[in-house]
Amino acid sequence: MIKVSESASKKIVDMMKDDGFDPTNDYVRVGVKSGGCSGLSYELKFDKEIGENDKIFEDNNVKIAVEKKSFLYLVGTVLEYSGGLNGKGFVFNNPNAQRTCGCGESFSL
Repeated sequence: MIKVSESASKKIVDMMKDDGFDPTNDYVRVGVKSGGCSGLSYELKFDKEIGENDKIFEDNNVKIAVEKKSFLYLVGTVLEYSGGLNGKGFVFNNPNAQRTCGCGESFSL
């Protein structure tokens, strides 16, 4: 399961509407790819369709699609949003990450 904090949910819903997506029907696609200073990096984008290898979750009014191979790295992750002058934007709090880079955009297991 992947969780979405209340602040991240509000920001995602606003961004989806701004980009022409419908938060009640469309998805936030969360994934992992090779790269970044720690070995693996996070991907986050909006999607209107789900694939046959996707796991689907819903938390705080956000529908989340995760490809099964990425899910193994993301199980238990909480997506948060930190705004304001010193905010970082979206933050992945991943309990599986043993090491993360300074910016928090990549990790290793």
